[in-house]
Amino acid sequence: MQLGSEFKILSILVITIIAITFIALTSVSASGGEGGHENIITNEIIQYLKNKKVRASDEKLKKIAMSVYEEAKDNEIDYRLVLAVMKVESNFRSDAISKKGARGLLQIKPSLAKYVSKEMGVSIKSPKCLDEPEKNIRIGVSHLSWLIEKFENLNAALHAYNVGIGKAKKVASEDDGPDTRFTRKVLAEYRLIKNALPHSHPEQ
Repeated sequence: MQLGSEFKILSILVITIIAITFIALTSVSASGGEGGHENIITNEIIQYLKNKKVRASDEKLKKIAMSVYEEAKDNEIDYRLVLAVMKVESNFRSDAISKKGARGLLQIKPSLAKYVSKEMGVSIKSPKCLDEPEKNIRIGVSHLSWLIEKFENLNAALHAYNVGIGKAKKVASEDDGPDTRFTRKVLAEYRLIKNALPHSHPEQ
């Protein structure tokens, strides 16, 4: 009888240890899974940029990829849309400067940067700071996200990103948003990138 009781106790202990180990491993897997997916996506972005013949060091490409992924995630928009805007705006050139003075990967105007940088805690001491990928992407993605939320229409938001919110309001009443050369190019690029790169959420 005593031997049987000891066996039962030992069996319970073994089952308990197995259960605790399983829970711990599941927890580690879940926490590591998201990080693993993030690494997969950033590596995919880096390879995508290399395929596009972007002239930048591996370190700079990694900074761009990580910034795009993290800022898109924080602002709840598709990182592939950010890449599409970046492709059309600057062709992935961090030193690009437009005739109107917009700078960097997402072609941020210094006036916009000055207006929003303080709220975001981003230090912009001169327009040249917008050539820095992290700062440019942070401001650009935040602004794009705000426009999408404001207009509740991707076409209208993209148009506003391109021409400014003042001009965009004049055509914001169109049902499908303004159909311009810029919006068509971005949306076409977005479709291509969605076919080339995975969704930010593993299940989608």
